[in-house]
Amino acid sequence: PARPTGAEKHICLANVNHFFTDDGCSTPLSNGVGSSGAPSPSGAPSPSDSSAEPLCTPSPAQDPTPLEEGIKYVSAQGEELACGWGAFTPGCLQPCNTSKGVLFFLCVASFLQGMTVNGFINTVITSIDLPCSQAASSLSGYRFVFMLGQFLHGMGATPLYTLGVTYLDENVKTNYSPVYIAVFYTAAILGPAAGYLVGGMFLNIYTEIGRETDMAPENTLWVGAWWIGFLGAGAASLLISIPILGYPQRLPGSQRYIVMRVSEAHQLKDGSHKKALDPDFGKTVKDLPRSVLLLLKNSTFIFLCLAGATEATLIAGMSTFGPKFLESQFSLSASEAATFFGYLVVPAGGGGTFLGGFLVNKLKLRCSGIIKLCLLCTVSSLLAIFIFFIHCPNMPMAGVTQMYDGSALPGGHLNLTAACNAQCGCLHGTYSPVCGTDGIMYYSPCHAGCKSVSVNLRNGKKVYQECSCVDKALLPGSGKAEAGKCTSSCAKKPLLLCFIFVVILFTFLSSIPALTATLRCVSERQRSFALGIQWIVVRTLGGIPGPIAFGSMIDKSCLLWQDQCGEQGSCYVYQNSAMSRYTLITGLVYKVLGTTFFIVACLLYKPPPSESPPGSLDASERGSRDLQEHKPSLPAAEDI
Repeated sequence: PARPTGAEKHICLANVNHFFTDDGCSTPLSNGVGSSGAPSPSGAPSPSDSSAEPLCTPSPAQDPTPLEEGIKYVSAQGEELACGWGAFTPGCLQPCNTSKGVLFFLCVASFLQGMTVNGFINTVITSIDLPCSQAASSLSGYRFVFMLGQFLHGMGATPLYTLGVTYLDENVKTNYSPVYIAVFYTAAILGPAAGYLVGGMFLNIYTEIGRETDMAPENTLWVGAWWIGFLGAGAASLLISIPILGYPQRLPGSQRYIVMRVSEAHQLKDGSHKKALDPDFGKTVKDLPRSVLLLLKNSTFIFLCLAGATEATLIAGMSTFGPKFLESQFSLSASEAATFFGYLVVPAGGGGTFLGGFLVNKLKLRCSGIIKLCLLCTVSSLLAIFIFFIHCPNMPMAGVTQMYDGSALPGGHLNLTAACNAQCGCLHGTYSPVCGTDGIMYYSPCHAGCKSVSVNLRNGKKVYQECSCVDKALLPGSGKAEAGKCTSSCAKKPLLLCFIFVVILFTFLSSIPALTATLRCVSERQRSFALGIQWIVVRTLGGIPGPIAFGSMIDKSCLLWQDQCGEQGSCYVYQNSAMSRYTLITGLVYKVLGTTFFIVACLLYKPPPSESPPGSLDASERGSRDLQEHKPSLPAAEDI
């Protein structure tokens, strides 16, 4: 018989031992091993090993064998799977057309996105305070530009964390998928950490580069060069989008992972989940309501989304106000607090994210086991969050935490004026804290009664002299004060930082397992859509209200507010004990909710009744559209 060409062979996978063709014949796989598992004589390859020999002798009289469940074509067109842009597919780019290559570029994209949105923005928040003036009010209209920027950030990040994650999951082995996704999200976590570190350095540079100013970075009216980071990250994001646009719909060799995947989708009581197995399901807009209904019926998916929303609330709240918490507890400047928080997030957030994916792969957990791992991590972080019972005492501040004579100040009563500064005519509009040699902070040099100023050559800070309000009993001579806050010597600082590290670690440790459980509890054809729905739920119920909830609770602990045109502005001084207490209450509420949601998701999850051979479940239905294709060829093998 004539030898069939590559375009005439319609090859499908029935099981791990046989190839079938449209001629109705069966040829055993033969890498030196016959269908019975015995080696071929003399170790010589069988005829089917050679591309110059026909796979089988067709039987003209025999009708084509009807396709049974689990038999799917493996299709791969070289031109369709090549890396490039349209018809431009240079050979030098093809070595990057692998799962590792696309992982690298997606990691760079997620790193830049995280650095910009969750790093630079949160760093700037701790330093921007507009003064009460006509010029400031004229700038208020620019807030709409920032709102538009945030809107565009959301639009750009959504495909990255939905379609990007699904693309990785579909193009690698099931066991390696959590590791790839963990690496992707680790880069996304390292991005904000880098944003805090780099943003903290930019905040030490004055907004208008090259312009001289007498204002110090410790001054709350100081606004650093926040815009440099956004320009650099924006340009880098545009560049990294070019190679990402060059990747094909699926990577070469990925189809063999899909057909060998075993489904773990949650089984609905009414059996409606089988609708997603239809090869044409999801191809038209008419299927959108049905797809939404299937996800709403999936109780495991719903509670995983709710659990993710509670965790996102904590992450968004702590990433926004974490630097502010450290700034208040340890009496740091805004740039120091942002840098310090970055040092915590890098090992805790990044390490926890990668470790979560590694544990899922190492323990080879199924969907129910993954949810239990999420539950264990949430309970661990719940126990560690009780560390917020501990707090560092406020640095004494004259007129705010104590009277000028050192006596206790009645709660809620502020008095920044005393006999020692009554003749100075001090204004409350400019907050520029100074630290006296008596260890007490003052609202400004004027409120400390200082009359002259010099510069400390060792650190470049201004030193105010002849300060009438500074106690001269401790040091001989006239009272002195140095620009900036007094340094905190809190003995509880190491313990507090250690447990904050644990809270961050276990919070991020559950992120990749939770995402993996979401991908596995839904049908293969609904994965991208499910991640999109989860992204909406997490952002709507967690990411957006998280900073609002934390901000409103932390504001309750404010001792000294900015007076902005007769209205309440930003908070200058917080009461540390109240800040820790409100942070604990907020954290406990969301951690308890998250634990409850994971418990319910674990109890309601109903796995498939029994495992079927690889390729026989809905995962293999991904290849069903290949049944209608007539130009298939075997994909090139790719090692992970």
